[in-house]
Amino acid sequence: MTSSSRFTAAVVQASSVLFDTPATLEKLGDLAFDAAGQGANLALFPEAFIGGYPKGMDFGARLGGRTPAGRDDFLAYFNGAITDNGPEVARIGAAAKANKIHLVVGVIERGGTTLYCTALTFGPDGRLIAKHRKLMPTGMERLIWGFGDGSTLPVTDTPLGKLGTVICWENYMPLLRTAMYAKGVQIYCAPTADDRDTWLPTMQTVALEGRCFVVSACQYLTSGSFPPGHAMRGEANEPKTLMRGGSCIVGPLGKVLAGPLWDKEGILTAEIDREDIARGKYDFDVVGHYARPDIFQLHVNEAVQAPVVTDSAAKG
Repeated sequence: MTSSSRFTAAVVQASSVLFDTPATLEKLGDLAFDAAGQGANLALFPEAFIGGYPKGMDFGARLGGRTPAGRDDFLAYFNGAITDNGPEVARIGAAAKANKIHLVVGVIERGGTTLYCTALTFGPDGRLIAKHRKLMPTGMERLIWGFGDGSTLPVTDTPLGKLGTVICWENYMPLLRTAMYAKGVQIYCAPTADDRDTWLPTMQTVALEGRCFVVSACQYLTSGSFPPGHAMRGEANEPKTLMRGGSCIVGPLGKVLAGPLWDKEGILTAEIDREDIARGKYDFDVVGHYARPDIFQLHVNEAVQAPVVTDSAAKG
């Protein structure tokens, strides 16, 4: 149910069907239906849910060299990525509209011929209302994903509150977190591929620091999620666990409201009362009464960082 300050949030812990975007979109539609059936007004899907997080693959990369087979792996991954105005986005929007639910979905986005790890936010009318590209891919992610810039750091006003997304280890970037707090984020979405025990206390720290609700979804991914015959698939009768989950929902005072969920697919829900945010900020507002702008200030560059800029005034 939803009221002026209360609604139900869900985190969806499930795996992609790797290298099969149509099948993953079908799965997303089923899971969105299930989340709405549990009363959710908002459902968060994991990082790279559409397009996949191919954990364990090296794409044939060695220092100073790449292999033809690795290039073929990248081609398959590239072909499974989506654009922000393509038919796949329309299908996700249709799932949001059909279930009258806000959806936040991790996708692999194709921008030109570069891939980005992106989070897309949809309203219950099916419209795409926000996009965030991951600013800093981690480790070998930099081999296959480009870097976002400050032009996609939205905190969006919705009927549920102010909604923003920070992806995986971006949550360890204190200045990025501060920028989100300054924008008044109330529902802080953290899709991730981090399944370590340390992720839950990280989410509690973010919730306490920002005095916001934190919803975090991770995949439960096994080698069986790779297509038959793929080198990463392993034995079909004994799939290896590659990501064990850990999805959770945390309140503004750090209380765990749902999860963590381990070692299986599932949907967690929790009731959100936005009035708990004001209760929390009573004694700590990191960008308000607990700030010291006379000593510390953050400047955020939100301009698009284009590699080629044409100065029409200089022509002729």
